[in-house]
Amino acid sequence: QVQLVESGGGLVQAGGSLRLSCAASGSIFSINAMGWHRQAPGKQRELVAYITKEGSTNYADSVKARFTISRDNAKNTVYLQMNSLKPEDTAVYYCKGWGLYDYWGQGTQVTVSS
Repeated sequence: QVQLVESGGGLVQAGGSLRLSCAASGSIFSINAMGWHRQAPGKQRELVAYITKEGSTNYADSVKARFTISRDNAKNTVYLQMNSLKPEDTAVYYCKGWGLYDYWGQGTQVTVSS
């Protein structure tokens, strides 16, 4: 089993920045990649970014050049640095781990005011 715990959400004005963290524990050796999804009210959950064990990254077009995903293997933690935030980035952000199974965190709210 893998447990994922997110932190770092909150309220920020448009143009501001936030950093989300996702700490993994448990059978982390089984995880091949970690990343972030988000779900806005009335919309489907969508992939934001992910990073593989080897360090390769991928981003949704809507966040490229504004968001950066990184990982600290010593801390088993993945980060999402979000800059130049827009009101349309408002959503619940979920950490996800891909492995033998898919693992999800509980979610953290990000609200961007205009």
